[in-house]
Amino acid sequence: MEAPERSEKGGKLAAETRASEEALAFLAGVEPEELPKCAFADSLTTASEGGRDLGSFRVSVEFARRAGRPCLLLHARSRGAVDDSPCGTTLTVYLTADLEVLEEERHEYVELDGRVLDKRCHMVRRDGQMSVDQVSGVGKEVTRDSVWHPAAALRGLVTEGSNFLLMRLMALRKKVPEHMTFLSFDNKLRISRTTFRELEQKRMEMNGQTVDLFGVERILHSVDESPTTWHCYFLPDGHLASRSQVGSPVTMRLLQLPSQNEEAYEKIPLVWEEDIQMRSKFLDRKTSVKNIFVLSNRSQSRPALKKRRKRQKPPTSKKRRRRKRSPRHH
Repeated sequence: MEAPERSEKGGKLAAETRASEEALAFLAGVEPEELPKCAFADSLTTASEGGRDLGSFRVSVEFARRAGRPCLLLHARSRGAVDDSPCGTTLTVYLTADLEVLEEERHEYVELDGRVLDKRCHMVRRDGQMSVDQVSGVGKEVTRDSVWHPAAALRGLVTEGSNFLLMRLMALRKKVPEHMTFLSFDNKLRISRTTFRELEQKRMEMNGQTVDLFGVERILHSVDESPTTWHCYFLPDGHLASRSQVGSPVTMRLLQLPSQNEEAYEKIPLVWEEDIQMRSKFLDRKTSVKNIFVLSNRSQSRPALKKRRKRQKPPTSKKRRRRKRSPRHH
């Protein structure tokens, strides 16, 4: 059973849901030379309070091109289980150099009692508008929601994907300015706030070494639900060391310090069905191959035409093969 689609246009933003001047200044102050330092991959292990291995979390940033223009491409993927129920999240985000979201695809799922709770959200900036489409399903019941806003009204927007790159920049600068309030969307696609603040520094034992970690707290607010709080700690070079949701017994931790002698960038296994660009290329190629197959079948179904064309080919004349003899001179 599919519920009717609900669509609405975003209205004017209240003063309390605008991004702060400090947040806008932070985004405007991103320097081009900072971005290459953020282009690497992190790989963490998800574990329970008792140390049980539950899954993995990976996030990478690289330079790419979209519609012929240079941009940043962020991939994030988590796989695991909560209370023995498989769950996962996949993110693909295209960003400008000042962290504006060009396009984002998010997929989440949880398997409970033989049923799959599935949610997909796609947002894209086009023609001065930001459109957001969300499809949620539980079994055969599907709900669709769509909203759109003028892109100019979403200055300072930070999404589920772009927040990873934002925190890398904060960690590399080793400073989170005060009053870091950005715009975001809550679970019902309503405009809300997401805030960041600096946590007290802490130390972690890893590979027999004691390392200092820089902490960032992110709070995702909602219009009518309790806020969600995340604590992330980073190594001095910006690599993510730990990530946890406050109140959850699950923690993501880095098990081994990144080696400077090894390649810093680790490729995340490609899941083309969940990648915006790869899925589009696959569908285009699929249509092309299908057309070639149809044309091939049509030509093979006309053997008489081939024979007729073969009969019409004139035979080679023997006279044409004779060499012209030169006249004899007496």
